[in-house]
Amino acid sequence: MIVVTRRIPEPALELLQAAGDVWISPHDRPLTAEELRAAVKGAEAVITLLHDPVDAALIDAAGPQLKCIANVAVGYDNIDVAAATERGVVVTNTPGVLTDSTADLAMALILMVTRRLGEGERRIRSGEPWSWDMFFMLGSSLAGKTLGVIGLGAIGRATAQRARAFGMEIVYAAPRRASEQAEAELGGARRVPLMQLLATADVVTLHTPLTPETRHLIDAPALRQMRSDAYLVNTSRGPIVDEAALIEALRAERIGGAALDVFDTEPLPADHPLRKLPNATLTGHIGYVTRDLYELFYGGAVEDIAAFQAGNPIRVMG
Repeated sequence: MIVVTRRIPEPALELLQAAGDVWISPHDRPLTAEELRAAVKGAEAVITLLHDPVDAALIDAAGPQLKCIANVAVGYDNIDVAAATERGVVVTNTPGVLTDSTADLAMALILMVTRRLGEGERRIRSGEPWSWDMFFMLGSSLAGKTLGVIGLGAIGRATAQRARAFGMEIVYAAPRRASEQAEAELGGARRVPLMQLLATADVVTLHTPLTPETRHLIDAPALRQMRSDAYLVNTSRGPIVDEAALIEALRAERIGGAALDVFDTEPLPADHPLRKLPNATLTGHIGYVTRDLYELFYGGAVEDIAAFQAGNPIRVMG
């Protein structure tokens, strides 16, 4: 049996049904831990999403016949890979498909927060009186400014390429230096230490996976490094930023603003302090995919499961 934890596009479902018996959750929402454990019992393969915590208890609840978990996400921080490996379960993910869509959103958020577009739209919708003048809703331009990219993987590079079109200079922090060709393609991008990047960049954009090392990478000391007119953009994973420290920095206006697509808790609670901050631009984890790529996003996971069911090799986790 193949278990799917949330609805998927019809073409992907048809391909999956051709590969074996399929159970798909009737609930269009994240399943609770108890519901997940009940759903996967007896499964040979499972398609999970980034909101599904896949730990040792869940894998054990499925049973020893479970051999493949296909995670519909670029990352796999929701999966205890060590527990899966120990039990002989192969884990795959879906990198690459959403590089452009996430980079597009990152660039959109950069524009939104620097030009105060969220504030402007809220003002119009609220009915608050306004009139044009030379000093109304002044934002910051991008030409000649510096974009600091933390994590120069595929999405980080794609975001930097878009920023170059707006005339931005690129610096980046990463465990390894990019190739000379990659740096040249980004207008002579320079690798610098993280703290130097934070101290000098006009906009800091996060594109690093969530690992024990990157959890709260942007904490209170990191935020204090940033200039008071600099902006933080996060389209990677919420816990990379210490949310409490960011809220404090935004309240005190120690940075210019933040644009966030991801959060510690998703969906963002109705009473969350970020909702009340005018210098915070918020979207609801929508960077991952567009309508044009939706079927491809699921398609990789479905193809992995179909290959597994047929006894064919499947992709290694990327």
